[in-house]
Amino acid sequence: MRLIADIHTHTLASGHAYGTMSEMAYSASKRGLHILGITEHAPGIPGTVDPFYYMNFEVVPRTLFGVTLIHGSEINVLNDGTLSLEQTYIDKLDYGIVGIHSQCYTDQGKIKNTQNLIKCMENPKIKLISHPDDDHNPLDYELLVTAAKKHQVALEINNSSLLKQDRRLNCVENYRKMLKLCKEYCVPIVISSDAHFPDAVGKFDQAINLLNMENFPEELVLNMEDKRLMSFLNYLL
Repeated sequence: MRLIADIHTHTLASGHAYGTMSEMAYSASKRGLHILGITEHAPGIPGTVDPFYYMNFEVVPRTLFGVTLIHGSEINVLNDGTLSLEQTYIDKLDYGIVGIHSQCYTDQGKIKNTQNLIKCMENPKIKLISHPDDDHNPLDYELLVTAAKKHQVALEINNSSLLKQDRRLNCVENYRKMLKLCKEYCVPIVISSDAHFPDAVGKFDQAINLLNMENFPEELVLNMEDKRLMSFLNYLL
């Protein structure tokens, strides 16, 4: 499986990552990626950017080291089912990712957690659900997958989660369950590194191994083809 994009990554601007945008793009280029998405954490994660960060993307080159840069944010689900970034700033993004983070979310049980995620999917900028894999905040995968299909949102297989299974409760089992349902309902996925250091950009080995074990169809993996991914994100190359 040959992937051409990594659209969930963080630079030192997120407060707990350790590379610059240029360093991340250089690493993406060395790994043969065509597209790199930088998705700094939205408010709610300690030390992350002030929202004003999202207002100044025009100064960033769209291409670095031959890699197309796209601008996103990993936005938090809050306990009332709202997003942790105001719409004024969301409008400045090429796309949004949304996920549950324990730093700003308290588990409300499987159904309510899922309903909160689904509510966030209704925002048209949200294109990807990040790391839906941890039973510390359990999810109903049937509800999640069918809602993703309805709202045209992809689900992520997060390589970083698979590298730290000791902290992500029932991660592999949950991904297997989710992938089976994605096959059944023809819901697309994105494989991401969730890189917090340049060397991790474009590293997908654990995720690819899992997809191979589950015989997951390549046509449902969005970041295998530039046009397929960018069309899904509503971004014109």
